[in-house]
Amino acid sequence: MSNSAPSKTIDLALQGGGAHGALTWGVLDRLLEDPRIHISSVSGTSAGAMNAVVMADGLDRAGREGARDALTAFWKAVSDGARLSPIQRTIWDRLSGRFSMDHSPGYLFFEQLTRQFSPYELNPLNINPLRDLVAAQIDFERVNHCSELKVFVTATNVRTGRGRIFTQPELTVDTVMASACLPFMFQAVEINGEAYWDGGYIGNPALYPLVEDTTTRDLVIVQINPMVREELPRTGRDIINRLNEITFNASLIKELRAIELLHQLIEAEKLESERYRDIFVHLIHAHEELKDLDASSKLNAEWEYLTYLRDRGRNWADAFLNEHFDDLGQRSSFDLRGLFTDTFAPPDLDQGGNKDTSGEPRS
Repeated sequence: MSNSAPSKTIDLALQGGGAHGALTWGVLDRLLEDPRIHISSVSGTSAGAMNAVVMADGLDRAGREGARDALTAFWKAVSDGARLSPIQRTIWDRLSGRFSMDHSPGYLFFEQLTRQFSPYELNPLNINPLRDLVAAQIDFERVNHCSELKVFVTATNVRTGRGRIFTQPELTVDTVMASACLPFMFQAVEINGEAYWDGGYIGNPALYPLVEDTTTRDLVIVQINPMVREELPRTGRDIINRLNEITFNASLIKELRAIELLHQLIEAEKLESERYRDIFVHLIHAHEELKDLDASSKLNAEWEYLTYLRDRGRNWADAFLNEHFDDLGQRSSFDLRGLFTDTFAPPDLDQGGNKDTSGEPRS
């Protein structure tokens, strides 16, 4: 499709997922590369929130290319910071080209340790290298000053169990770290006397800020947590992984159900169109690739792996633009009604033969 086509304005919803957030980096890199796409607002959780604020920082500094450069620099810093981590792939995994950490002694020890002890017991001084990295890489004055991109960051209030949406001009290192605070790994982040955990428990990501606080018609969800797994998990690790996927997708599915209900009411002319706008929902993901990324690889920050994920994310976005650019502003490209049936099957974008179906990313 020619880049001379009229521009389309979209809102983005970015899921969290540790190192798998590099998939979202690739999606953003491809969207920023396309002058036909204008990103108005972003709602993000955990790694999605980090991608969002990094993009806003770069946009305010040097436009689209500045945002792309900022994302690359951020993920390179993440990789560099993890070089001395005890959680590394085994020599056998490296030789076989597997990016999983399932056989890593460091990962196995860490997994057992976090099941037995809290971060308050393991890390009483609350040392968090990730916080230092975020503070060093992101200029939050620029993020809060950015007029081109509205950013919403979700965290979970530990006391009330409710979601808290942070946005400009209140975005800080603490709000982003609160959004990424897995309670088995980090101490709760305190902001104005309230303690917060990972926003994924309440909204992964939260969609309602994009529905209530913006006027954009097209909502594009970048999904990096699979909704459907056909195989029954049978090992303890697989069961925990699937429970986490269900938990972190539950709030997203509830909000999508509300959007579908709104669509049905508008369609039936039960609501005044002047007060309620219909939302066109789109999904960027590749189900077959997502289901082959195991949970342990979310802690793999090797540059080789992160750039592999980035390239896959770019392919996802490229396939989405090729297949659904003309749908933007006209209709949903994701079947919301079908999502709530027992026969729902996640759509896979046609990546022009680039999709790796071998089950494991190769090094």
